[in-house]
Amino acid sequence: MNETQSLAQASDSGGPATGSDHVPTFRLYVAGEWVESTSGGTFESRNPADRRDVVGRFQAGTRADLAMAIRAAELAFPAWRATPAPRRGELLFRFGELMARHKERLARAMTREMGKVLAEARGDVQEGIDIAYLMAGEGRRMFGDTVPSELPDKWAMSIRQPIGIAGIITPWNFPIAIPCWKMMPALVAGNTVVFKPASDTPHCATLLVELLAEAGLPPGVVNLVTGTGADIGEALVESPDVSVISFTGNSATGRRIAELAGRRLKRVALELGGKNAVVVLRDADLDLAVDGIVWSAFGTTGQRCTACSRVIVERPVVDELVARLTERASRLKLGSGLDETVDVGPLVNGAALEKVESYVEVGRSEGELVCGGSRVTHGELAHGNFFAPSIFTGVRAMDRIGQEEIFGPVLSVIAVADYAEAMTAANQTRYGLSASIFTRDVNTAFRAVRDFETGIVYVNAGTTGAETHLPFGGWKETGNGHREAGHAALDTYTEWKSIYVDFSGKLQRAQIDNQ
Repeated sequence: MNETQSLAQASDSGGPATGSDHVPTFRLYVAGEWVESTSGGTFESRNPADRRDVVGRFQAGTRADLAMAIRAAELAFPAWRATPAPRRGELLFRFGELMARHKERLARAMTREMGKVLAEARGDVQEGIDIAYLMAGEGRRMFGDTVPSELPDKWAMSIRQPIGIAGIITPWNFPIAIPCWKMMPALVAGNTVVFKPASDTPHCATLLVELLAEAGLPPGVVNLVTGTGADIGEALVESPDVSVISFTGNSATGRRIAELAGRRLKRVALELGGKNAVVVLRDADLDLAVDGIVWSAFGTTGQRCTACSRVIVERPVVDELVARLTERASRLKLGSGLDETVDVGPLVNGAALEKVESYVEVGRSEGELVCGGSRVTHGELAHGNFFAPSIFTGVRAMDRIGQEEIFGPVLSVIAVADYAEAMTAANQTRYGLSASIFTRDVNTAFRAVRDFETGIVYVNAGTTGAETHLPFGGWKETGNGHREAGHAALDTYTEWKSIYVDFSGKLQRAQIDNQ
């Protein structure tokens, strides 16, 4: 199915035929059918690199639409749960193959809708493929434990079982990878899904669900409802029929979700903010450090939870490092990510642009701006949400731009005396997602691995990037202890059941008879 076919087959897929203004309108996916919202309303998704370009119109879902999606998931759950896990895994493998076949189409759609450059968009899709294949394999593993009983003629083991309906609420910055990170373990474990994507990237979500349907998932196993967080997100969290919520996004929304879900003692997995640091010691390979910092700070226009927003550097090398970073950042090419020569794409929307601009003004009073610091509005860039990669020096660890998540292309440089001060500064934040250190001293590197209060630690690499077979998540206010990716991801979507089979033919009273 190519892009033209996807739109031409609109009555059977995400949208009806293209209207007179050549802008396609897409639908909700409920109980295996593409349907319009009960509201009759739609909203637009626009290309952040060129706001004149309307990607499509999407259904403004309502609580009534959500109720139908939840009911569809509820009806589909018994049969999906009873489907053997290896068979569920085979369907996920087929989905992964479809993503691989359509990787370029998905990547281009992603770049157009949220702005990241094509190379990164291809990587985003590849993460989705990787987790689909990983979780497909879990369908034949799904390990529990078989352990010796403390009593004779007794069998003891544990198994995983699905929870029920999983409410999946995803952000716009990884619009293929993160939905797959959440849905693949939920599905292989036997749960059904109601998927609420970010309103900035509904097209990516629609394309993803089209492929899930094509892979052969039964009706109601995955349901897609687009709309606002206020209309759809909160109702999904509050529903007594939804057993688990997985959310990635900002900390304020995460707290609100935790409060609402807590009233029902509902399981919630939260992946929230970050304020990630790269530590550069005096013995570091500065060429390598600059490569890692520039990629981590300005890749995805700084719009990653793992983006480097702080560089903590020993004073003997701070001037040289800043000079190199400034030179590299000033040469980065801004523009549409569909242009393969572009290094940095746009911010996702006008609100993000205003937020970055406001933090740059804060930074002017806290440090020295040595690069960037303004919107880019010349030529064709005037139609997009572009902001120049920006670097501040002279920042102190507790300054606002050294503590608060900006989520844009703004980097703060903090000078320190030695490793001990660097480690303290790195940990002196309420977040704890990712950190890295550049040093040639293996002893110091292992101290950093031990000392950094983060869920991810890199040595001689930037703060970004994750492999799907290891757990992904953070400490402190970055989340609430759950992990995505790796087989640890199954913990969010399964309940443990311990099983004892006594074939002794008599009553055995565990510890009472084992004294």
